[in-house]
Amino acid sequence: MAAYDFDLFVIGAGSGGVRASRMAAGFGARVAVAEDRYLGGTCVNVGCVPKKLFAYAAHFAEDFEDAAGYGWDLPASGFNWSRLVENKNREILRLNGIYRNLLTSAGVQLIEGRARLLDSHTVEVNGQSYTAERILLATGGWPHIPEFPGREHVISSNEVFYLPELPKRTLVVGGGYIAIEFASIFHGLGCDSTLLYRGELFLRGFDLGVREHVAKTLKDKGLDLRFNADVERIDKQPDGSLRVALKSGETLDADLVLYATGRKPNLDGLGLENTAATLDAKGFIAVDSDYQTQDPAIFAIGDVTDTLQLTPVALAEGMALARRLFKPEEYRPVDYADIPTAVFCIPNIATLGLSEEQARAKGYQLKVFESRFRAMRNTLAGRSEQSFMKLLVDKVTDRVLGIHMVGPEAGEIVQGLAVAVKAGATKAVFDATLGIHPTAAEEFVTMRTPTRED
Repeated sequence: MAAYDFDLFVIGAGSGGVRASRMAAGFGARVAVAEDRYLGGTCVNVGCVPKKLFAYAAHFAEDFEDAAGYGWDLPASGFNWSRLVENKNREILRLNGIYRNLLTSAGVQLIEGRARLLDSHTVEVNGQSYTAERILLATGGWPHIPEFPGREHVISSNEVFYLPELPKRTLVVGGGYIAIEFASIFHGLGCDSTLLYRGELFLRGFDLGVREHVAKTLKDKGLDLRFNADVERIDKQPDGSLRVALKSGETLDADLVLYATGRKPNLDGLGLENTAATLDAKGFIAVDSDYQTQDPAIFAIGDVTDTLQLTPVALAEGMALARRLFKPEEYRPVDYADIPTAVFCIPNIATLGLSEEQARAKGYQLKVFESRFRAMRNTLAGRSEQSFMKLLVDKVTDRVLGIHMVGPEAGEIVQGLAVAVKAGATKAVFDATLGIHPTAAEEFVTMRTPTRED
């Protein structure tokens, strides 16, 4: 008779939890996963997937304008927000079904309900207790909205995907991925849009050249950017609109205010206090390099830990943990270096490796290659928007340390280059690579003269 009901009990069926569950079950473990909201987690339901679908929708406004330069006369019949939301919902339901099938076909027992830790080996869901030799916490993050008068009038990225109608005037507060993306989406869909950020310049942590180029491009598109600005209070007006008072004394009027000011670990009601697991100074679950908490029976991966809040990272951690626990001969740790990422604003941003500021802080001597140019598609369209590309090269070893791009299909281009960087490619390798002509991507292998070097 087994000592426990399960070898592994996973709390949270998001990207990391599902991957860990499937892999562990495939290795022969008895696995259960509990989920109280939606299968696939934030990414599938209120994150990456629906966000990119909305971004596609917003892109079409410029596509229709550009088509005229290529000989097309397109009737302006307007945009139907409800149809977009309905079609998005249908796609998300389809993906939920796929995740359900992935779990059940792998032999994972899916338990739908909010799970709570009773002790190091016991989980309660819907009033029923389950025991497990090991427990994995993969409950992800949750939008954080700071306290201020009128906080109840704003929405987060959870609610933005289900708006009953498209607002005429939007105010997005924040300076990270989500804020930049939704300010672009709203603007692209025709809303009178403002982005408010309390710092000097948004996208902190990204390469400064990227940040400055994106700010200029968005301003040129007509998006209202307000830096060094913060909300004092928000009051609802008799007509249902929102009056936003800034700490500077200025006021703004909007029909919708979206707060995208970060996310915190989703730990409410989890029962962590009933175990030996602890939180770190930032409020994340503290884990070691093997994702083990202070409680030997409890592990944590993904956004509940202080790691990069990216879906591929959670997937990699789930896979690594399953192997370490149930197939140790195949275990290999996650390599957190040179992880590519993209911001699906309009235009797209993609980045890989070190920023120039990070490289200099690490003491590298650099050759910096930069290129700004109007993409070929923009010529006949009459669009003045420029793309931006940047390579950072270690002057001593010639190795490429960082790749950064702002422009159409940036994510698709940089994903391919990530393989080369991961393999240790040097600038000489880039120079020896023939470009595909005519493409924007070929610029990365034709930049020969450094913009500056140490």
